[in-house]
Amino acid sequence: MKKILLASLLLVTSLFGESIYATFDVVAKKSVNVAFSSGGIVNTIFVDIGSVVKVGDKLAVLNNKDVKAMLNIHQTSLKYAKKDYDRQEKIKNIIDKAKFDKYENVYESAKAQVIYQKAILEKTILQAPFDAVVISKEIESGDVVSGQQAKTAFKLQSIEKRKLILQFDQKYHKVVKIGDIFSYKLDGDDTKYTGIISKIYPYSNSKTRKIGAEVLTSGVLVGLFGDGYITSK
Repeated sequence: MKKILLASLLLVTSLFGESIYATFDVVAKKSVNVAFSSGGIVNTIFVDIGSVVKVGDKLAVLNNKDVKAMLNIHQTSLKYAKKDYDRQEKIKNIIDKAKFDKYENVYESAKAQVIYQKAILEKTILQAPFDAVVISKEIESGDVVSGQQAKTAFKLQSIEKRKLILQFDQKYHKVVKIGDIFSYKLDGDDTKYTGIISKIYPYSNSKTRKIGAEVLTSGVLVGLFGDGYITSK
């Protein structure tokens, strides 16, 4: 009788796969600490904790009046350098080539200076790198920031997209595969959820003897945890 029951159990396991216990933590699919890459005084802050931003939205701006003034100077120089260049280009076949080259050099240098000043100006404006929610604000108007010792200004995370970071016993490293189903519960919630393993980490933690994996989900509070079972194919 025992042999029959064991054979039946093995048959069920082979048909439906092996259930492997795993714990998990909920993290944002994307998260980032953003900081100014230029030094200066914080002039304006446009967001606060909980603000939802789109990619490219302004988060904060340094006092950049001097940079804007320098950009205007170089844009004016470019304007007149182009006029000189255009005039000389019309008659370049009848003037000394070296003379024309000088005008061309001045014009190209003026263009480069404008591009350079625009790049400096952009560094005084902190923008959202992706659609996100602000979870931490660590600067205030009037703060002095240094580009050489970047201080985190804001912490951002994806708005809804989350991932479960699973941990399972390393002895199953040949069993668990991408595409396996993960059935789980969140701590304090009796609702059963399911997801699909999208990534398996290619190493085992030498201290815990666990292997990590990821399951994508959405709408779950970051920081929660839980456990469940991976059903291997």
